[in-house]
Amino acid sequence: MGALAIEFILLGQDLSHATAKRLIKTDTVLGAAAGLLLAVGLCRVFFFEKGETYYFTSHAFIAKLTIFLLVALLSITPTIEFLSWRAAIAAGQAPTVDAKKLRMIRMIIHGELAAIVVIVLCAAIMARGGWV
Repeated sequence: MGALAIEFILLGQDLSHATAKRLIKTDTVLGAAAGLLLAVGLCRVFFFEKGETYYFTSHAFIAKLTIFLLVALLSITPTIEFLSWRAAIAAGQAPTVDAKKLRMIRMIIHGELAAIVVIVLCAAIMARGGWV
């Protein structure tokens, strides 16, 4: 969530060479953290805790996993955009990006942040044994 918040803040600033570099690094951290979170979560489901039968019969868990995967799919668009800036950054220049595209990326990241709040809510519901 922190990496997404940093991306959101950086996209609100003027897109300079330094800002673009930070965005690419932050997006890399975001991807690595999301991958690690998914791997640890699936290990807990299949090898530890209560077992896959419990989790896959929980509506809260299914909602949480579905939203997580939707956020992962949503994050593809900003990642592709950020990676397309590498040539400009390597040349020491700020990337040139259409204002409409930056607005769309900001909206996607805003949606991802909102979805994470719902994921946390689902986790709280699961912790209380609700919404089975």
